[in-house]
Formats: sequence, C-alpha cells, structure tokens
Amino acid sequence: MREDRGSEHEIFDKDLVERARGGDDSALSTLVERHHEAAYRVAVSMLRDDDAAQDVVQDAFIKAFRALSGFRGDAAFRTWILTITANEARSAFRKRGRRRESTLDDVGPLPSGGKNPEEETVVADEAAQARLMLDELPEKQKLSVSLRVEEGMSFKEIGEVIGSSEGAARVNYFHGIRRLRELME
Repeated sequence: MREDRGSEHEIFDKDLVERARGGDDSALSTLVERHHEAAYRVAVSMLRDDDAAQDVVQDAFIKAFRALSGFRGDAAFRTWILTITANEARSAFRKRGRRRESTLDDVGPLPSGGKNPEEETVVADEAAQARLMLDELPEKQKLSVSLRVEEGMSFKEIGEVIGSSEGAARVNYFHGIRRLRELME
C-alpha cells in the first residue's frame, strides 16, 4: 500500500515540479509543505541542533528551487531534496567545526498516544535513549536507519541520499540496527 501512495506522490510531485518550472508559486509552496518535515528530520538527525537544522532545510529548498530547471527526474523529487538537505547538513557540520553533545532536553516532547503517564514516561525515556544511541553510529549508518525507520524510504532511495549503492545502504542499515541492539543490551 505504501508503495502505491509513494507512486501517486511521485507522479503528483512531477506535476508540481513542472508547474514550478513554469513559475507557479503555489506549486513551490506545495512541494515545501510536502517535504519540509522529512528534510527537517534528516537535518536534525545529522546536526542535533534545531536552529541549525531549520537553516539547513531553508538553504536546501532555496538551492533546490534555484536548480529546479536542471532537475532531470532520475530520482523522485523527495529523494533529490533529501540528498540536497543531507549535503547541506554535512557542510554546516564542517563549518561548525565540532559536534554539539546531545542532551535529553534536545529530544523534546513526544506526542501522547493516550497512555497513562507512567507508560508515557517509559516510552519517552526509551525514545531519548534510542536517539542518543543513534548518535553513536557512523553517519551513513545513522542516516540509513533514520531514513528507513522514520521516512520509510527504500534502500535504493537511501543509497541516493547517502551517496552510495542500494546494497551499501542496506549494509549500513543492518550494521546500524545491529549496533543499536548491542548498545541497548
């Protein structure tokens, strides 16, 4: 089912890209609305800084829209914008010089699922621990796990975003998951 929705979104994105190339500002806005959240999650997972991630996402969309005429459509627009976002995040990380340590305060509130407060506390603590453990992974493993789990991306798409083959993306994902399991024990 997810693949069917993905195909529909991809076709819709192609239409939006064509309209945006023709100067349709509403098509640009729709592309941003559709992909901003995923781009933000990629940036914040790499930088662990909300303000820096917001800046990176803004820069990525600006860069993408300036280069829209050169977008060939070899990959889905979503994959293309997430790749640009990842590259911008790497650049911001290098400019920043060193990585800021994450704290539990950086995790932020988690949405309530109607559980009792004790359950919500346990779930929030486990989610915070998982996010901190994710920071222990090498960048490609961390991105592979995040993009697969949070975005539901295929290994082919993940490979495009992290700059590797589909097989390498799959290996990075499985090594990342194995390492997370080891860290949780």
